Amino acid sequence: MVPNKPGRERVSAAAAELFYERGFHAVGVDLIIEQAGVAKTTLYRHFGSKDELIVAYLEDANARFWTWFEASIDRTAEPRERLIGLFAAVERLATDPGCLGCTFQATAAEFPETEHVGHATALAHKQSVRARLGELAADTGASDPNALADALLLLMDGAFAAARMYRRSSPAAQVAAAARVLINAHVPTATRSPR
Repeated sequence: MVPNKPGRERVSAAAAELFYERGFHAVGVDLIIEQAGVAKTTLYRHFGSKDELIVAYLEDANARFWTWFEASIDRTAEPRERLIGLFAAVERLATDPGCLGCTFQATAAEFPETEHVGHATALAHKQSVRARLGELAADTGASDPNALADALLLLMDGAFAAARMYRRSSPAAQVAAAARVLINAHVPTATRSPR
């Protein structure tokens, strides 16, 4: 039970924990209200359906992701090192024992129908991440920033997939080194700062 919070917050907190750990299909409304310690009417007063609750959870997860992402960028570093530093943060997150992978990957897997609101929300998130990586890649002087951004997105998604699969022995522990190799391959030597 989630104590000392208003009904909406209790429902949101319980749903977030359960959705992240178990997935959407494995978690029913009854389990959420039991975990939140509220009546079913409280859940439906704040969320008209389970899909509305899922979207609220994804919107909150998206906001938390972007807060983490932007805080992980060292704006005092030169662009290449800024991007490598971001992947050091990905490595720390993906190897944290509490990390169960990417919420948005899991959402797309559980809702493969592209018209489902969960899938559409997950796709919009990933498109935003891809675009932001493209901006950071362009700042490095990469010969093809979009290709670098796509490759980095695959690295990031791979690290988060490995986090759920392997837990403590995750190959995500190598994602920062892999990002460095990838970035060095895409950024012309003349644009790199000396080490």
